[in-house]
Amino acid sequence: QVQLVESGGGLVQAGGSLRLACAASGRTSDNYAIGWFRQAPGKEREFIVVIQPSNGATVHADTSKGRFTVSRDNAKNMVYLQTNGLTPEDTAVYYCAMALGIGYPTSSHEYAYWGQGTQVTVSS
Repeated sequence: QVQLVESGGGLVQAGGSLRLACAASGRTSDNYAIGWFRQAPGKEREFIVVIQPSNGATVHADTSKGRFTVSRDNAKNMVYLQTNGLTPEDTAVYYCAMALGIGYPTSSHEYAYWGQGTQVTVSS
């Protein structure tokens, strides 16, 4: 049973940074992608970035390039999202998700497993 657990969210002032973490367990294949998404109140879930932990390759949404960086620690089964230059518009619940296979899915419908999310609130 795959489980994903996010952590690292919180309240931060505009211009600040947070490092979100995603702990993955229970996977049965080395071929999988971890994606980061976010959902603000009243808005649809939004793709941020996806990484293939096997080779570290990534695909970013255009809106996240330059401010959000994804990394992984395969020994710990962890994937991280470094968020910089945060603005109140970045306030949302941030989710990590897992899709089996070797692709770089950008749609939430392509992901089979989801964490519970971690709240990021940016004050002005």
